[in-house]
Amino acid sequence: MVTTKRSGEVVSALLADRRTRKLSFTGSTEVGRVLLRQAADNVLRTSMELGGNAALIVCADADLDVAVDGAMVAKMRNIGESCIAANRIYVEEPVREEFTARFAERMGALSVGHGLDDGVDVGALIDEASATKIDELVADAVARGARVLVGGKRPDGPGHFYPPTVLVDVPEDARLLEAEIFGPVAPIISFTSDDEVMAKANDTEHGLVGYVFTRDLQRALRFTEGLETGMVGVNRGLISDPSAPFGGVKQSGIGKEGSHEGILEYLDVTYAAIDLP
Repeated sequence: MVTTKRSGEVVSALLADRRTRKLSFTGSTEVGRVLLRQAADNVLRTSMELGGNAALIVCADADLDVAVDGAMVAKMRNIGESCIAANRIYVEEPVREEFTARFAERMGALSVGHGLDDGVDVGALIDEASATKIDELVADAVARGARVLVGGKRPDGPGHFYPPTVLVDVPEDARLLEAEIFGPVAPIISFTSDDEVMAKANDTEHGLVGYVFTRDLQRALRFTEGLETGMVGVNRGLISDPSAPFGGVKQSGIGKEGSHEGILEYLDVTYAAIDLP
């Protein structure tokens, strides 16, 4: 274990050393690209668990109690600062109004404050840059026509706080539909067909996880096969399990963590063809 305030320099030196055999990284796609370039010089084996832009899809036949609970978990675990947090919430038109009202009520009931205080649900973001970025993403969406149902305004005073926020009427050119929000902001977008929402969900460079809520097994399997992600949660907002392979596709990563597949990332296979005398 090496602790440092100059991680770039230290990691560059480690990757340049011929004794290094393997690089495993969890972090942003931007940093992952840099590390992959550095790992190429020594042709290192790599595992990359990078950024996400998860779509959460609520179909009209979903159990809305399950869907609202699942959306709260998928969006607000670690107050949204998670690579597998729901970034975009797509709701089929017949249940859009009811789901949105119930979800917004749950988000609005969360209390914001210092994480060690009793009764606090949402603590501070990791740093000032994160709070500023989220504030700018919300302002951009509103400027393009989105409406704020809950939150949407950074509180006065010190600290890197941002309130749970729900946006509707979010236009397709809003920046927060492309960026990894990494905070407690939930844009809700309506859809009318599976093909439409599948195309929107896949219209991203990321492919870490997707979430689908439906009572129709065939529909769930179509989404599971059609979503360009490494993982899919069906009728649940929590997918992490040490016994399951964790990882994404596209620019969300290379390889898997956890489970048997994760162990294989650290093993070399040797094939021996032998003739005995």
